[in-house]
Amino acid sequence: MVKAVIFDFDGVLVESVGVKTEAFRKLFLDYPEQVDEILAYHMAQGGLSRYKKFEYIYQNILKKPLTEEKALALGDQFTRFSHEGVVAAPFVPGAREFLEKYHRQQSLFVASGTPHEEMLRVVKDMQLEKYFRGVYGSPASKGEIVRTILKEYAFSSEEILFVGDSLNDYQGAKENDVPFIGRIHASYENPFTGLDIDYTINDLQTLDNILKDMLI
Repeated sequence: MVKAVIFDFDGVLVESVGVKTEAFRKLFLDYPEQVDEILAYHMAQGGLSRYKKFEYIYQNILKKPLTEEKALALGDQFTRFSHEGVVAAPFVPGAREFLEKYHRQQSLFVASGTPHEEMLRVVKDMQLEKYFRGVYGSPASKGEIVRTILKEYAFSSEEILFVGDSLNDYQGAKENDVPFIGRIHASYENPFTGLDIDYTINDLQTLDNILKDMLI
């Protein structure tokens, strides 16, 4: 019996992946020769903390030192570039309807790679607080967030479903033996090719039927 559903946010509940990608492009406009590689890494690491991405980009792509001060400045710039766009982004088809239908029946959670306080602010600005029993962000990894939810709310792994759109989401679910549904974007490469995925969906319009099947 599924008692809780954990959602990644960007690209699963709202169509904000493009907003975040554009923010990354703006951050690294001073590196035109490396920007394509930077964006490819960013897209391949959906759900990973932006600060982990900054560390990798500076060490492996730009090959420059990254101070803590510079990383924090990049994070602040990223927020300025992306916050309004995320809040204004449309819902993934079926997402709003699912939240409205199930938030009183199931415990719903957000597990995001966005910094925790920023994720709370996004949910508040979008007036979505009533739908979620808990909202979690980085620096905790997806696996750590799932473990926290399992422990704090006394769920078993069989009672939780994770809906995500990235390998980080998938790995966070599998680390905890939690069933996983992968959202595959029509406009982006399928990150789950060759993996053992419980279910895949193109949007959240079919999530209702999947959940009903699992509740039977």
